[in-house]
Amino acid sequence: MTAPLSGLRVFDLTRILAGPTCTQLLGDLGADVIKIERPGQGDDTRKWGPPFVPGPDGGDTTESAYYLSANRNKRSVSIDISKPEGQALAKRLIGFCDILVENFKVGNLARYGLGYDDLKASNPGLIYCSITGFGQTGPYASRAGYDYLAQGMGGMMSLTGEADGEPVKVGIGIADIMCGMYASSAILAALHHRGMTGLGQHIDLGLLDTQVAWLSYEGSNYLTSGEVPKRQGNEHPNIVPYKVMPCADGHVIIAVGNDAQFARFCAFAGCPELAEDERFLTNASRVRNREALYALLPDITRQKPQKAWVEGLAELGVPSGPVNTVDQVFADPQVLARDMKISMPYAGSAKAEVDLIGNPIKFSETPVDYRFAPPRAGQDSDSVFEELLDIGPEERARLRGKGVI
Repeated sequence: MTAPLSGLRVFDLTRILAGPTCTQLLGDLGADVIKIERPGQGDDTRKWGPPFVPGPDGGDTTESAYYLSANRNKRSVSIDISKPEGQALAKRLIGFCDILVENFKVGNLARYGLGYDDLKASNPGLIYCSITGFGQTGPYASRAGYDYLAQGMGGMMSLTGEADGEPVKVGIGIADIMCGMYASSAILAALHHRGMTGLGQHIDLGLLDTQVAWLSYEGSNYLTSGEVPKRQGNEHPNIVPYKVMPCADGHVIIAVGNDAQFARFCAFAGCPELAEDERFLTNASRVRNREALYALLPDITRQKPQKAWVEGLAELGVPSGPVNTVDQVFADPQVLARDMKISMPYAGSAKAEVDLIGNPIKFSETPVDYRFAPPRAGQDSDSVFEELLDIGPEERARLRGKGVI
């Protein structure tokens, strides 16, 4: 069986997180991803540590765990696109590619003759995806954009944290990651369009745009009511009870989604009268009277340990769960059963392999394919140049001597 994007090739001019997230997903789905890196430097995130991959001598390798997180299933090729010969090599390779993904500042690639308008005439089927902080247009287009800025400017930080605390960013670079996910979805749609018309196109994605898009129901709440949403800690603006609650041995998440679940929760908790209280009869009434309900629940939830709540409510179809630390996540039997932790061979590491997070997509006919561990900078230059461009050892040595590759 082959992965669903087998036979497609990606020219990857991305680094950091948003772009690499997109191209790693395309690689997991079978595309041949050629990651272009500057000779002797590579993706900045290779040095974003510690932690680094442990080496066989007890020291560290030069590859960070951060870099590993978004660069599986790629081949790394060194090209200095600031040099004319490097630009010529890049254009030749692009001619063998279906997709180009880049996250340079607006207009920077055009300086090297590698903008979309420079390439589309000779590559009419090319799908060219640009990822920037603020998109290709608008008053902020020329600004540098980062995940932290997008979370702040896009409203996410105003919604995250305790009501009486300061704005808080999400614990990982979620604006970057979601932008990469939107980019991969857009590329798949463009591939379908190309299949019908033969024509590629330019895809323009900005971190701020995608952050605003996934304000989701909180953004819709504001657009509908005119009321600005506020931080509510672990509470939900539209569902009650939906919160981390204290239990006999720690904390448990109670996530009651409808009135029937609330009645079952109350019966299990030994307080059936709450489900009959006019203040709490419906979700709408519970939302309006959330403070009163949340004042009563802690004394109730403290009566049972976490395991009793999680297992007992699960049997009744009432959502609940623990708040796992990351080590507990990767020891969870469900996570392990779903292959969300994988290991791949990795020469030069202490274990001769690295542990990575698996892809969550499960296909029945075209499974995700883990072919390549995250590559070292430029490790595939020779094989790619020989395979696609028929550039032999002598010419590669000349280009390497000039710093082109």
